[in-house]
Amino acid sequence: MNKVSNKGKIFSLSLAHMFNDFYMNYIQTLLPFLVAAGLGVSKGAFLISAFTVTSSVLQPVFGYLVDQKNQRWLVYVGTIWMAVLISLVGLLKNYSLLILVAALAGLGTAAFHPQASAMVSAVSGNRKGFWQSCFTAGGNVGWALTPLLVVPFVQTYTLVMTPLFILPGVLVAIMLWFSAPRVSSEAKTVPPLMPILRSNWFELTKLVFVVALRSLAYFGLMSFLPLYLQKTNVSLLAGSHLLFVMLFCGAIGGVVGGYLSDRIGRKAVIVGSLVLASPLFFFFLNTNGFYAYVLLALAGAALLASFSVTVVVAQNIISKNAAMASGLMLGFGIGIGGLGVGLVGILVEYSSIAFAINLLIWLPLLAGLFGLTLKTKKRSDLSER
Repeated sequence: MNKVSNKGKIFSLSLAHMFNDFYMNYIQTLLPFLVAAGLGVSKGAFLISAFTVTSSVLQPVFGYLVDQKNQRWLVYVGTIWMAVLISLVGLLKNYSLLILVAALAGLGTAAFHPQASAMVSAVSGNRKGFWQSCFTAGGNVGWALTPLLVVPFVQTYTLVMTPLFILPGVLVAIMLWFSAPRVSSEAKTVPPLMPILRSNWFELTKLVFVVALRSLAYFGLMSFLPLYLQKTNVSLLAGSHLLFVMLFCGAIGGVVGGYLSDRIGRKAVIVGSLVLASPLFFFFLNTNGFYAYVLLALAGAALLASFSVTVVVAQNIISKNAAMASGLMLGFGIGIGGLGVGLVGILVEYSSIAFAINLLIWLPLLAGLFGLTLKTKKRSDLSER
């Protein structure tokens, strides 16, 4: 397989990742509209958590299955499954049914991510950090596009028309049917899982903790920053633009972080970017006008600079279980943080949204300081396959 075709396959998977993660930010973006329609803040937050349980926490399970036997169909079936179910959230009125649909929708992205990430790793050669960051950037751009597109659409056409968001998922699934890398469907010789986890549990636990803190800040700010800005007389549409700036620059930061990690080391990028993110968010909250946009852009870039880097670190720790490692970082680690959004929702109702936001912005600093305990490959070893 030549280099050009490898790049084309990575581009295809990255584009699919963009649309897949567009849906992952869908419920968070609808939260202000659902609250305005009568859903409590804490109920809306737990709706996000229900989606997170299946979309993220179950990813290591799918990852382990992928390591045993590649399943190409997971990327396109998972995408269309989530698109169809998640697009119904705006129509459903029964809260129990909302929770069920959100949880079932999450299975689609849980199936997509480990297989797609393992495909990217398989065709990345010795530049795994960079190409994983490109794949990850596609997803982060998708997160950024959700508020930019969904907010004005719902403001214009109301929640009744939200099932139209099924269409992008259908088109992406068709694209993946033709373009996703074809991998062997035969069972692979993969070392037993439990001995690998037992021998590496300490390093993996530390890495998951770092990712969980980062993702709690990430999910929490996406969910509650628009509501916080509304309290400060910033319109929902203007808030969606600010959120787009944070998430889009986060995607750029992820590519830069992946590039730098191949040169200066994974740990330096993880620690440095997370420590920098918190003060940037603090200054953003205390600044107005043009400089607020600049600070939020820098804060978003710093927060997500380590996104793909942590995936590569996990794949280095359990190198024979690449999909499992991807599932742990893209799924389990992020999922634990995402589950905390429900608890933050309770904190908002019993305290204040300002208190919750000011708590969330300092979590990256804590994650960065804890990241100092991580053990990663030396710079001279970064080119290892």
